[in-house]
Amino acid sequence: MNSINRRSVLLAGLGVAGAGALAACTNASGSGSSNALADPSGSAVAAAEKKRKSTGRQQKVTLTAAPATIDLGGGVMAKTWAFDGRAPGKEIRLSVGDTLVAELSNQLPNKMTTSIHWHGIAMRNDMDGVPPTTQTAVRAGSTFTYRFITDAPGTYFFHPHVGVQLDRGLYAPLIVEDPKEPLSYDDEWVVLLDDWVDGVTGTPDEVFAEVRQGMGGMDTGESSSSSSSGMEGHDMHDMGGMEMGDSVSPSASASSDGMSMKFMLMGAESDLLGGDAGDVKYPHHLINGRVAADPDVYTGKPGKKVRLRIINAGGDTAYRVALGGHKLTITHTDGFPVQHQEVDALLVGMGERYDVLVTLGGGVFPLVAEAEGKNANGFALVRTGSGSAPKPTGRLKELDGVIMTASQLRAADHVRLNSAKTDVTHQLKLTGGMEKYNWAINGKPFDMDNPEANPIMIEEGQRVRLDFFNDTDMWHPMHLHGHTYQIGTSGPRKDTAIVLPKKKLSVFFDADNPGQWMLHCHNAYHGEAGMMANMAYPA
Repeated sequence: MNSINRRSVLLAGLGVAGAGALAACTNASGSGSSNALADPSGSAVAAAEKKRKSTGRQQKVTLTAAPATIDLGGGVMAKTWAFDGRAPGKEIRLSVGDTLVAELSNQLPNKMTTSIHWHGIAMRNDMDGVPPTTQTAVRAGSTFTYRFITDAPGTYFFHPHVGVQLDRGLYAPLIVEDPKEPLSYDDEWVVLLDDWVDGVTGTPDEVFAEVRQGMGGMDTGESSSSSSSGMEGHDMHDMGGMEMGDSVSPSASASSDGMSMKFMLMGAESDLLGGDAGDVKYPHHLINGRVAADPDVYTGKPGKKVRLRIINAGGDTAYRVALGGHKLTITHTDGFPVQHQEVDALLVGMGERYDVLVTLGGGVFPLVAEAEGKNANGFALVRTGSGSAPKPTGRLKELDGVIMTASQLRAADHVRLNSAKTDVTHQLKLTGGMEKYNWAINGKPFDMDNPEANPIMIEEGQRVRLDFFNDTDMWHPMHLHGHTYQIGTSGPRKDTAIVLPKKKLSVFFDADNPGQWMLHCHNAYHGEAGMMANMAYPA
């Protein structure tokens, strides 16, 4: 278990912001599929798009999704799917108000469909890339062109929204620059974090096939009654950190029906995440597509101020990030500015992004992304002078220093929501567990065959409050498409926020972008299992 000092504890109130008296509540399940929902390509969506300020400039790109063999460094070659033969894909960078015109060409094998979701961008609904809700999935051999205005500067990224393709190599950064950038700095470094399994020990589909069977029938040598009562979150303290597959006994690596336990991670625990840290055993944790043994290197000069744009593109891993010998000044999260905070390290859940400023010292320094609770690291180097590179195995003291989590941040004054009466409150209980792998929202898994069932209804012009209550034994990074919410009454503006086990998180946003929008856990496997809902405007 990771140790956390007293300063860290003072800052670790993640997941409890915004508790208090509820406004008038409505049930998050809505009134079933009898609601007529907004058409993702309808007139209300077009009207909202016309309100977005445009520069008139267009940036055109072609993104070809196809099989590729990727060199991860250190002799590790991974067979995966990637955009244009590289992972991460090539960065897209444009200015706020520019229109992105991106043609997706699907060259995936086995008639596999795909899409692109532009994570964090508040755009027109029919460009959001979420089959079957906002578009038909792009068939193999076909193309689809995404066209939308980027109306808010910030650090974003893009990835598929079909199955568990998020956990392959199909992702890349999307940076929207502010022509009136108020920050002063000398250079930028985009830092993409990822947990990697594809083409090394298996595929994400194989991972999902294993974990979705749950742990209820796993033979751990205990009676069925004891195992079924104590494994809802697989917080298995009595197993001492054992990973399934370790040669403890013949039965320890297989369930009673012979199910392989190749990918299941046992005993991953984190105080910062409230207990269970993750489900999946990853052979590598990458920074900018490189393994720790052969790291990415940023070269700069002492005394220069650098903006790090940190993106967690992982499927199942939160990262504790620090730069050896340096303090980090947090300036943004999920694209939106915050009141600056100086920290030693920060916690980044899947789908979250943080911008930090750092003034570089002289020498060679490790940038470490500790896989929270998983006893593994992503590793890169910052080189500003001569000297030998530090080893990736040592633990940075900064990782146990002041650790800032989202609920301690405050929105910058000019992006804080105006004070307003809450018009509608939705109570969203996060449900499920590892025993049956039945992740859901309010006990109802999302139905891909009937995506308009059980919508969470909101109306244009409303101030909306979402009360997340995590009724599970595991943390969930909850991501809302098409909008940016505020944590509590003065917290940061975000689109993805961690909700800790058995804790409540209240967020607020203005319903100003008509359509049908996914609200889901950004753990790739939890979302695919059903922890997803359709937040929809009426027709």
